[in-house]
Amino acid sequence: MNPETPLPSPSRRVSPWWRALAITLLLALLLGWATATSMVTQLQAQITHLQKRLIQVPQIRQVAVLLDAQGQPAMLATFNPQERALTLQRLNDVKEGREDSMQVWAIAGDAPPRSIGVIESKYKTLQLPVDEAALQGVTELGISAENKGGVPAGSGPSLPWLFKGWLVVKSI
Repeated sequence: MNPETPLPSPSRRVSPWWRALAITLLLALLLGWATATSMVTQLQAQITHLQKRLIQVPQIRQVAVLLDAQGQPAMLATFNPQERALTLQRLNDVKEGREDSMQVWAIAGDAPPRSIGVIESKYKTLQLPVDEAALQGVTELGISAENKGGVPAGSGPSLPWLFKGWLVVKSI
């Protein structure tokens, strides 16, 4: 070898295999980024949808199972403050007569019962409009059979209780 002859220099070109690997990794990285972005967007949409549904779900705050004279469940009462309604569900077949009405009463300790409303439907489930303030301090609900249309305002029940039960405040 002659000292004056230059050594062959290594090629500065990049192997096609390395280029293909770099392009493949770049495409995989872009695909991963697009997938992650799509999943985050979908997750945010699901959270928004579930939050809207949660607002629409009834938030029952108070529950009462009214019992008949034999101690059997006769009526289920639930209060939903969002709808400002007391939902009553009949659990037995007792219905008022043609000249009778069933009247719902709020009982708060030793205070005289206050009328919440008259049941005017013979369906199994019905709602009475009730303001949340009308149930403040109430410990029991009662239902009496009264003359058609119920008793006059300010009067208590004129007949004995058909159904009666404790009003339970549910923790949310």
